[in-house]
Amino acid sequence: MNLYIVNHNFHYELENLVRLFYPNEKINVVKGSSKLISPYIKTEKSNVLRVEVNIGDFNKISTSPVFDDEENERMLCELVYKILCEKTDVTVPWGMITGVRPVKLYRALKESMGEESADSYFTDKLFVSGQKLSLAKLTEKTEKKIIDLSDEKSFSLYIAIPFCPSRCNYCSFVQSSVERSKHLVEPYVELLCREIKYTADIALKLGLRLETVYMGGGTPTTLSAEQMDRVLKTVNSSFDMSLCREFTVEAGRPDTITEEKLISLKENNVERISINPQTLNDYVLSVIGRKHSAKNTIDAYNLARKIGFNCINMDLIAGLPEDSLESFKSTLDKICGLSPECITVHTLSMKRSSSLTQDGTQINKDDAKRTAEMLSYAENKLKAENYIPYYLYRQSRMVGNLENTGWSKKGFESLYNIYVMDETHTILGCGAGAVTKLKNPYTRHLERIFNFKYPYEYISRYDEQLFRKDKIYTFYQKCIKDS
Repeated sequence: MNLYIVNHNFHYELENLVRLFYPNEKINVVKGSSKLISPYIKTEKSNVLRVEVNIGDFNKISTSPVFDDEENERMLCELVYKILCEKTDVTVPWGMITGVRPVKLYRALKESMGEESADSYFTDKLFVSGQKLSLAKLTEKTEKKIIDLSDEKSFSLYIAIPFCPSRCNYCSFVQSSVERSKHLVEPYVELLCREIKYTADIALKLGLRLETVYMGGGTPTTLSAEQMDRVLKTVNSSFDMSLCREFTVEAGRPDTITEEKLISLKENNVERISINPQTLNDYVLSVIGRKHSAKNTIDAYNLARKIGFNCINMDLIAGLPEDSLESFKSTLDKICGLSPECITVHTLSMKRSSSLTQDGTQINKDDAKRTAEMLSYAENKLKAENYIPYYLYRQSRMVGNLENTGWSKKGFESLYNIYVMDETHTILGCGAGAVTKLKNPYTRHLERIFNFKYPYEYISRYDEQLFRKDKIYTFYQKCIKDS
């Protein structure tokens, strides 16, 4: 699909919008006037805003008056959106929203123009469905109470463990299977502990207050119990944990969870863990490359309860290959029967670098319809079981242009997840692939410091990484100067 951009700079949003309707096609962006090659979408700003769509035997032109730049971008998107809805007969539940954080957008609109006008903007200007608007509003209400706990001294800590037992076929995260990278794990842990101490020293000198800790991956429980104990003890001894509100470890794969590891987590003050089945259909698990069974999940959950964990999250994915609506319903019903404190329902995202996409799997209308039915069932079921939506985000190339939603029992919301999605305060990242996100506490300005992605890079270029972290001082000094 060729997307022509003439006399304007709105290519990014338009490209993402076109991808909602043509998720399996490469969008070729062409800037400036040139010979039109079909199929094409031509977007132009001159004395009017003009969009021409030529796909097969379908040809349509729409125009609009010119406004200021912000409205010009929205209006060009609206012209494209309406034509493509007509051409493809596709219903897009989040309308023209292509960003990751629709709830944050809704909150900003609500604060600037009031709730009623924000609602109208979502439905009338962005074409968000009533169901998704209601979900966004309910989520925003829960988030707001937790966001208000943060102040200018707050920060959170993210610790990356980029190893997994195997790579799922839908996954695009940077990670290494333990079988292939076993020799890297011990040196990685050693350097990670050093980076944690270095980061804690920076936070102490700046007078920052640790709100939440989150260890993710990868799969943190691919570490041995002794290695995990070392990392957790380093966190507890290096940072001032006296005011920390939440300590989470994403245990993830049930086949990596042992009693010894759970005891280590418990003894190191970890309160929240995730045990992520994705599905309780053994056939679907084998299709997506998971090397555990539904029974492994149940056993791991029961073991965690026995050890004394009273805040457990479980992740599910709607839209997995070979998963039917009835199978998804069965999985969710069984998970609800276990009564975990949190259930996160993800929508399958067809990432470019995942083996699922590389193998040629494509999204079709039936997939989108089935996945939407799964999410609708999940929303109704979880509300009936007294779970509330507490954070929500979207990803590119999601089946059906849907969303990921975290649901929790009241009082068990993950603060870290909300802070990340809202970009409430600074996140200091440690480990391979971690990103430090520096938030100016007096403005909305964000800056990022990237760690090396791969474990071997992290190890071989470690000192260079620490040098980058010194930029945290410069950032906060500038914040104070400009405040």
